[in-house]
Amino acid sequence: MVLEVSATAERISKGEQTRAAILERAVDLASVEGLEGLTIGRLAAELRMSKSGLFAHFGSKQELQLATVEAAAERFRATVIVPSLSAPDGAPRLRAMSERYLDHLGQYSGGCFWGSTSAEYDDRPGPVRDAIAAALDAWMAELVRQAEIAGVEHPRQFAFEHYAVIMGANSRHRLSGDPEVFEFARAALERLRADLPD
Repeated sequence: MVLEVSATAERISKGEQTRAAILERAVDLASVEGLEGLTIGRLAAELRMSKSGLFAHFGSKQELQLATVEAAAERFRATVIVPSLSAPDGAPRLRAMSERYLDHLGQYSGGCFWGSTSAEYDDRPGPVRDAIAAALDAWMAELVRQAEIAGVEHPRQFAFEHYAVIMGANSRHRLSGDPEVFEFARAALERLRADLPD
């Protein structure tokens, strides 16, 4: 009986690991080809899995897309939000999140996952668009919250400008390949943060 339980736990663990590996690749592919270009067949070929084996993890293309959005949100939390928690709320946290967000852009083959997918789905109503919008709304709400704690006079304006600078750098870099745009973005963010109370 103990052996059966251990074997079951091992299978669950292996299944979860396989799913995580699939989604890791899916997030990267979606940053390049969009969520519409993400198919079970394409992922199966990329990961050298059978289509039926991959289909067992995701029953439909939409389920795969939604799981990919959630995996991208988790990657964002792990690389931008969580490491920034060591900085105190307010101005120090905003500075930490700004830097980590810019660094985060280099984690995708196709630039920012959120920039790519929000442009792809901005005019497509449905669950996938709703999931992307919810993730971005949560990020904007955290920027606003931290700006309020920092005593920013217009926190929603601050959050919008913060987001716009980084998305602009991402878009310009994808089109031009010029890495200097990230230095321009850092300078713009520094000017934006210059008004933050210490």
